[in-house]
Amino acid sequence: MPWKKHTLIVLSCLSWLIGFAQDVTIQGIVADQQNKAIAAAKVVEITKMNGTFTDDNGYFELKVQKGENIFEFRSIDHKTQRLSIKITKDTSLYIQLETIAGLQELSEVVVSGVGRDQNIQSTKIGNVQLEMKEIRSLPAFMGEYDIIRTLQFMPGVQSASEGTQGLYVRGGGPEQNLVLLDGTHVYNATHLFGFFSVFNADAIQDVELTKVGMPAQYGGRISSVLDIRSRQGGREKLGIQGGVGLLSSRIAVDGPIANGRGDFLVAGRRTYLDLLLTPLIPEESGFAGTGYYFYDLNANLNYKINDNNKISFSSYIGEDEFSFRTDSENFSVDMPWGNAIANVRWRSILSDKTMLNVSAGISDYQFEFLSFQDQFEVGLSSGIRDYIFKADLSYNFSPRHQMRFGGEYIYHRFTPIAVSANQGDVEFDTGEGQRIFSHESALFITSTYDWSERFKTDIGYRHSFYHFIGPFTRYIPSPIGFQQDSIVYANGELIKAYHFAEPRFSARYLINSKSAIKAGWNYNAQYVHLANISTVSLPTDIWFPATDIAGPQHGWQAALGYFRNFLDNNIETSVEIYYKHMNNVVEFKDGALPQDNTQDNTDNLLTLGQGYSYGAEFFIRKNFGVWTGWLGYTLSRTERRFDDINDGNFFPARHDRRHDFSAVMSYRLNDSWTFGLSMVYATGNSITLPNSWYLHNGDVQFEFGDRNMTRMPAYHRLDLSATWFDKPTKTLTDPISGLTTVIQKKWRHSVNFSIYNVYNRQNPFFLFVQNDGSLVDNNFNISLQQVALFPILPSVTWNFEF
Repeated sequence: MPWKKHTLIVLSCLSWLIGFAQDVTIQGIVADQQNKAIAAAKVVEITKMNGTFTDDNGYFELKVQKGENIFEFRSIDHKTQRLSIKITKDTSLYIQLETIAGLQELSEVVVSGVGRDQNIQSTKIGNVQLEMKEIRSLPAFMGEYDIIRTLQFMPGVQSASEGTQGLYVRGGGPEQNLVLLDGTHVYNATHLFGFFSVFNADAIQDVELTKVGMPAQYGGRISSVLDIRSRQGGREKLGIQGGVGLLSSRIAVDGPIANGRGDFLVAGRRTYLDLLLTPLIPEESGFAGTGYYFYDLNANLNYKINDNNKISFSSYIGEDEFSFRTDSENFSVDMPWGNAIANVRWRSILSDKTMLNVSAGISDYQFEFLSFQDQFEVGLSSGIRDYIFKADLSYNFSPRHQMRFGGEYIYHRFTPIAVSANQGDVEFDTGEGQRIFSHESALFITSTYDWSERFKTDIGYRHSFYHFIGPFTRYIPSPIGFQQDSIVYANGELIKAYHFAEPRFSARYLINSKSAIKAGWNYNAQYVHLANISTVSLPTDIWFPATDIAGPQHGWQAALGYFRNFLDNNIETSVEIYYKHMNNVVEFKDGALPQDNTQDNTDNLLTLGQGYSYGAEFFIRKNFGVWTGWLGYTLSRTERRFDDINDGNFFPARHDRRHDFSAVMSYRLNDSWTFGLSMVYATGNSITLPNSWYLHNGDVQFEFGDRNMTRMPAYHRLDLSATWFDKPTKTLTDPISGLTTVIQKKWRHSVNFSIYNVYNRQNPFFLFVQNDGSLVDNNFNISLQQVALFPILPSVTWNFEF
């Protein structure tokens, strides 16, 4: 009958409307314990099996029914969290997932990044993300797992030479990388003259390197951003982990505080070369009297004020100490250098869609050199101290649109170089060691938007400001024999101001679910310089700020990439091409030495120029299974040009490498054994050598050719490792019933065996020209000699956790 048909239609509509009325929206952010957003996390309502994924900012939005709901939050490399929540209205959540860590998981290496297909889905290009368990799967150098050494196996990233740790990213120098530890600048990131990084593996959670299209909240460098985050302590129980190796030992203690509302972590590391080797060196050896050690200490504290507010504190202090003494010649050298870093961070969730982050910190780097002989003492020192404040606000308009804006301020205090000398009670006039002061600030905004299912952009703008201020004395160079002029600026007086517009963007277009095309571009300004005294990166290199003579470095980079995944995202592949242009890069003028800085300014000794780099990077990576690892290859060219060098012509940068190949593999044999392999081949660095010689007053004099026109021999090396893990569980038998129970062990340990430079390749550290014999005796000979650092080096490290 018609009325029955109409009644059924009405009832169906009412039922649909009632059901719709019961739906509410739950939205929020999924992050880890360090408040870093987790992309591609799965959010599931268990009852209806209704789910979604978080976006790049960790944001999700899901419609559920009113009433009791059970939610499960899942993410690779994080512990699954299940919550039962009674939902009566639209609700927002902030979920923190605990990262899986510890020796229990080290036996299974998963090269996961942030998700199985995030290399396709995200807008990030030129991006590398590594977690510590991935780094631990690689061969260790003298028992030490090293963040920066691992990054050097990635395409577009390299070191300068054997034994150095400065990162050279896509043709940029080490000073052009913004290195951050929990958001605070690290100026000197190496120990042992560059052989190790300052980052203790037991204190680090993960690492992210951005080579192009860096987000607008990052600035102050023109090449890349290396963002390193410390590990947080556990909130359930006290934990201790560490290791004992041939070179150093380390220990980390973490646990809960304030009844689980907070956590702490303290980690320390020290070498004992001075304790073990010094007594074994013969007195007649050239190394007799040499001493060296380094140490570092990390301390972190986190406290949850309430569900919406959290405060965190992190700190680092580390120092290297090199010394040399000889009683026979009454000669001694002491050379300490190190970093001290501290910051405090406050995170507040202001509303369902808004989050505020505020931080304040200090970064301090100091270097000293003191030499004493026959009552004559000479000293050199340099240093940097930064006071940093930063605040930003994140707002989620919708799952498709997120925005972040804020500001940053840094107060710089530089001591480029200070010289002192005395003999007994007599002080020599070497001039005042100048300090240079400046203000650096920036405002930024970034917007991430999904225009469609295929097209997504991340567009940012940063405007930076810089003010070089007094007190300062400007020395004006004058011909020899003439009185030197100078200009004295008062305290706080403005000497020179700069500002730069720094736009940047990255974009992704999905071809299909397995492949994408990405592009990135950025323009950056840098208000600090690093002048290299030698051909290798050493702590004697001089940091100084932009001045009225040495203007800021600035440059741009563009990149285009194709990304393709295979076998259910188990294999990632990518090809990226890039071009980078740099202005106001610096070098010491020919013949200039740092001691010339007495009664002078550092920037008077420098020449400014240009640089460029372009290349192609090829990458293939296997993420899951018993075999994991990657292959990388970079084809590139990097050149520099200075008016005062090579007659103003372009020449190869010392780190210019045409070919750079790396292979990293890990094989999990079973629950007890994992094997690792790493291999690298690279074109040799470019150097400057004599092209002729002549005699003057009986002495051999060399004539040098154009800058960096000679190639060192190619660099290649193979490293191997094997790691044994004990069983994660043990079986208990009840003496009465005979029943057995399997439980997790509280004490875990592993042993790592590594061989560095397996086939004993003598890779060059530097080359020099040596002349022997006599022209009179007709046996005069000139030869090119090579100095190599590391032969084959086996090592063993015992790691423990309980």
